[in-house]
Amino acid sequence: MLLIGGSCEQQQEGMEAFQEYHQVEHARPFCKYSARPSSIQRIPVFVEIAVRMSIYGRPGVSYLDFPANMLNSSVSDDSINWKSPCPDPPLICALTEDIRKALDLLTTAEKPLVIIGKGAAYARAETEIFMFLTSTGFPFLPTPMGKGVVPDNHQLCVSPARSKVLKESDVILLLGARLNWILHFGLPPRFNPNVKIIQVDICMEELGTNVQPSVALAADIKVVVNQLNTELKRHAGNFFFDQNRNWWSDIHVAINKNKSQVKLLCADQSLPMNYYCAFSQISGLLEGHDTIVVSEGANTMDIGRSMLQSLLPRQRLDAGSFGTMGVGPGFAIAAAMICKSDPEVKHKRIICVEGDSAIGFSAMELETACRYQLPIIFVVFNNNGIYSGLDAESWNSIPEAELALVAPPTALAPNIRYDKVMEAFGGRGYLVNTPEELHQTFKAALNDDTKSSLINILIHPLATRRPQQYSWLTSSKM
Repeated sequence: MLLIGGSCEQQQEGMEAFQEYHQVEHARPFCKYSARPSSIQRIPVFVEIAVRMSIYGRPGVSYLDFPANMLNSSVSDDSINWKSPCPDPPLICALTEDIRKALDLLTTAEKPLVIIGKGAAYARAETEIFMFLTSTGFPFLPTPMGKGVVPDNHQLCVSPARSKVLKESDVILLLGARLNWILHFGLPPRFNPNVKIIQVDICMEELGTNVQPSVALAADIKVVVNQLNTELKRHAGNFFFDQNRNWWSDIHVAINKNKSQVKLLCADQSLPMNYYCAFSQISGLLEGHDTIVVSEGANTMDIGRSMLQSLLPRQRLDAGSFGTMGVGPGFAIAAAMICKSDPEVKHKRIICVEGDSAIGFSAMELETACRYQLPIIFVVFNNNGIYSGLDAESWNSIPEAELALVAPPTALAPNIRYDKVMEAFGGRGYLVNTPEELHQTFKAALNDDTKSSLINILIHPLATRRPQQYSWLTSSKM
């Protein structure tokens, strides 16, 4: 991605000019490349560098800053330093001996696991990975933005047994996923202390972060998996990790147990609703629809990852590695603008699933969606707080003068009418209390491609995730 910003005129720098700020320096820690062209004539040179930096290696953001006088000036074509378009990134392969080491570990493992990260999605390696998994029979686990590289409903997907497979796997093939907080740093108690990691990443600096890999493959994921497939045919013979293995039997027990728990929560229609009951109404209606799902929030995002299946790659966006709240509406608007301008994807629907705290960070972007007539469906899971809140009766029992001292800092005012905010901007707003109302309103929103909609779902203030083996961010052993 290339971001372009403007700043004060060059001759006014250091004079406290209007909007003068050290934008290049402040953007640098968050971007792969941050610079200001030295002259109008050299703008193409800087643009070529910025584009090349953004797509080479691990994809990232480049930032170019243009002073006001440069934006308002003109020069002759003859004086411009034109630059040839940057070439496509070179495909980098791994050493054959390292590919063989990786396969030796995987084919002799008792409890193998493949983790598919967003790097695999960026590499567009879905065809190669699907071929590798179906030819080997290895179980796989997607990270939040690696979902859909192989469909979530594939029989080899073990997401419902996530805690078990992470804790017990003895060999893990890590495809473009970082061992950061999302994967519990790859450390005990969430991981097997003796696990052998085969790490594949385009970014060499990432290899060995938190856990030293047994095999490190600094290469393009699409190329590496193709190498694995080729070597598998040559030397692994008829290897297949079939469903009769004890490891698969243990996984299926965990999957069935977790699915049973979720099924009970989905069937619980007591009011106010729990997350699972509400999500089950949405997921049922999304079947057969080509959607891009954007999600952010606390429990809303965590539960939504498992309840809203991804069947295609690069169709899901969430708060990402930084866990930054407030990005959802912007993501949804960007996706909707792309779909609106591209006939090949114009049919896709954009679903933006928000927690009530998360929507508060950038709710004014609802006006942007309405202004540009983008048929985004915003869904707000409103439980009156962050993780949990207070019901209206408890909130109203607190004397107004003592609210700031007595009310929990994670509590929000109960039953806020986010649907009315959408209506104020010209979109369609719906307030939902029951599963039946949610089914009807979400179906209506799906069938309306003329306006933005917001469905405000009142969730029980104490609703939470199903029982977990570990608490969130369980301390790892360093």
